[in-house]
Amino acid sequence: MKRGENSMFNFSSDKRIMYVILGILVIMNITQYASTEGALLGLLLSLPGVLIAITFHEFAHGIAAYKLGDNTAKNQGRLSLNPLDHLDPVGTFLLVFAGFGWGKPVEVNPRNYTRKVSMEVGQAIVSFAGPLMNFILAIIFSIIYCLIYKFAETEFLISTTGVVVMTLIQMTAVINVGLGVFNLIPLPPLDGSKILLPFLPYNAKQWFSSNEQIFHIIFVVIWITGIASMIISPAIDIVSNAIMLMARFIIGV
Repeated sequence: MKRGENSMFNFSSDKRIMYVILGILVIMNITQYASTEGALLGLLLSLPGVLIAITFHEFAHGIAAYKLGDNTAKNQGRLSLNPLDHLDPVGTFLLVFAGFGWGKPVEVNPRNYTRKVSMEVGQAIVSFAGPLMNFILAIIFSIIYCLIYKFAETEFLISTTGVVVMTLIQMTAVINVGLGVFNLIPLPPLDGSKILLPFLPYNAKQWFSSNEQIFHIIFVVIWITGIASMIISPAIDIVSNAIMLMARFIIGV
């Protein structure tokens, strides 16, 4: 099976209920943007980070598969850093307005992987490449932030341009951490489920695969109810702070 064959909501039942739930979530978030001072500006400042995070995340999946011997992503033009090649319109819209989303899945064919690793391990490597890329980007942007903070003139840092630039860089780092942590949740269709699979006993793997559609529903429910946020927000804060501390240490800020 190709990695990209499953959509985010691949239910055999009527999808209209899920779309209604997502619509309500979007309306709630748009209302919050409209009623909260500065929220719309924060949304606009987050867009570059969203584009970078999704583009590099999907590119990393494709390049990892290519390095393992599968040319599917390359043949489809997905070994690209052009955001238009990786953005899923619905997934991007939801990422901006609902707080979670996805890029256009990179299709891979595990049967083409080098026999140095099993197909299952190859899938885990390809899946982990996306979150790993996001964490690497978070480190890079945190280092850039510290470099500017250390060497830029005070006049620049307190100017409107300086504040906007520093905010964009910081938000890009945090968004990448968020996407990386989010995708490590071990629930289908997220990358974490494929990373976990090689470590499960055979019976657990079979049960996991046969109940994948249920996990899709569980995923949406825990996100809408705020349970997911309660779980991953502390993790995002911890990872973001750790990366920034490391960047400060490296730069000597």
